[in-house]
Amino acid sequence: MAHPPSNALSPMAGKPAPRSILVDLARLERDYYQRKPDLSDPTQLVSFGTSGHRGSSLRGSFTEAHIAAITQAICEYRRANGVDGPLHMGKDTHGLSEPAQRTALEVLAANDVETIIQRNGGVTPTPVISWAILTYNRGRKAHLADGIVITPSHNPPEDGGFKYDPPNGGPADVEATRWIQDRANELLQAGNTGVKRVPFAAAFRKSTTHEQDFVLPYVRDLGNVVDLEVIRESGLELGVDPLGGASKPVWEAIGALHEISVAVVNPAIDPTFSFMTVDHDGRIRTDPSSPYAMARVVALEDNFRVVVANDADADRHGVVTRSAGLLNPNRYLTVAIHYLLAHRPRWPAHAVVGKTVVSSSMIDRAVDKLGRRLNEVPVGFKWFVPGLFDGSCCFGGEESAGASFLRRDATVWATDKDGIIMGLLAAEITAATGKDPGEHYQALEAELGTSYYTRIDAPASAEEKKRLKTLSPEAVREETLAGEPITAKLTRAPGNGAPIDGLKIVTASGWFAARPSGTESVYKIYAESFRSASHLDALLSEAQDLVDTAIGGSK
Repeated sequence: MAHPPSNALSPMAGKPAPRSILVDLARLERDYYQRKPDLSDPTQLVSFGTSGHRGSSLRGSFTEAHIAAITQAICEYRRANGVDGPLHMGKDTHGLSEPAQRTALEVLAANDVETIIQRNGGVTPTPVISWAILTYNRGRKAHLADGIVITPSHNPPEDGGFKYDPPNGGPADVEATRWIQDRANELLQAGNTGVKRVPFAAAFRKSTTHEQDFVLPYVRDLGNVVDLEVIRESGLELGVDPLGGASKPVWEAIGALHEISVAVVNPAIDPTFSFMTVDHDGRIRTDPSSPYAMARVVALEDNFRVVVANDADADRHGVVTRSAGLLNPNRYLTVAIHYLLAHRPRWPAHAVVGKTVVSSSMIDRAVDKLGRRLNEVPVGFKWFVPGLFDGSCCFGGEESAGASFLRRDATVWATDKDGIIMGLLAAEITAATGKDPGEHYQALEAELGTSYYTRIDAPASAEEKKRLKTLSPEAVREETLAGEPITAKLTRAPGNGAPIDGLKIVTASGWFAARPSGTESVYKIYAESFRSASHLDALLSEAQDLVDTAIGGSK
């Protein structure tokens, strides 16, 4: 394994996307329908990661065959688990999302599954589908609803994604995704002969297919989770960039329905996402936490006190403030948690705050200061679902700019990441306190200490990644890290004892965590120091040496 880490910045980073890198939408759709996956290539099989199956028709990993097989597997999973209420199906603005929804509807109709789609072929954010499932199921014991969301989230324009939400409204757990993945691959291997399907026109006309508006009911309910009155009365103008994604109709409805001043600064919808500035590695991504992808939005920081953005399916948020520019996701999570714990009097004191093992320890300090309990879980929003669902977890957040929280009355709102309420919360914080989230973070840092946090990638072979995923704490022989005694060696999350698929090493004033990437030949190192930037550098350097030694890599 070679030093240094593979974090080279593309010369295009932060610049407008040149025509030469835009995806060919006609080829993308042609490959979706015509390309047959090579089933001897593991990368072309169905693989449910932390958020469903993702791939691209250009790589043979997201084609009509995949979606037909996955949808049939979901139909069989529902039957086996007695789920027979309506299935709510949403899609985002990626080029592959519409073809995939058509395929899925053909299979759902042939399997007599009651299916609800957004009317007039519209798009639907991930949190809106989660909210719709939970709202439908409230008070019901039988005939429960579930859902499918067709989105690769913030991933590049050539990608497609397909995820299943069970009746708890959140991302499906490991058991469900493994069953669906394995059954879908069985169907693929058998040439999809076990897939039931009818032509699209017949599927659309079938009595089991219903069109309805998902957006307005969700927007009407928002005052029960965020204090819209304080935003309206303050007269705050909120800048919003949907980044060409599914949140655009939602933000427009919020402004109109709640009489809040919402300025949609970029109303363009274009599946090539040609209006984006390029991400760190020279690719287009609607990542609202990336300063490179967000360069155009950051340029608006003097025009509004707060500007917010969402990725294509609106499960992630980005917050830009006049005081601090683009807030690092860890910083905004810390501010959001600190504010909510003090401004939600109906939230019970025993409800925990959920964070992932790679999120900032500033969150720990803020939660501890308020005498509340923290629940630290592995990476993946699915770990927050049970607690958000039953109200025992009041907030769940990830360092990758995804979070959700309870309604003001302490009942469940959405069990998937909701970038819309996180954007509205930034407006509530500013309106209610007179200070924007950037100013709040500066005050917290003055009180709780300065955090130096980063994430880098280090090269690793498939074998090395496998060893890292199954490492035992005993494999780490070192007793010190960056000049301090090691106080914890973790391969399981402190909050729930679940494997973190990697390693976390903690000292008195810093920590690092290493996890293998699911898609690339790298492992990710997250590190944080409360001492200095040079201490963070020492943590990173020693972390890579320590991991390389533990998994048998060559330096």
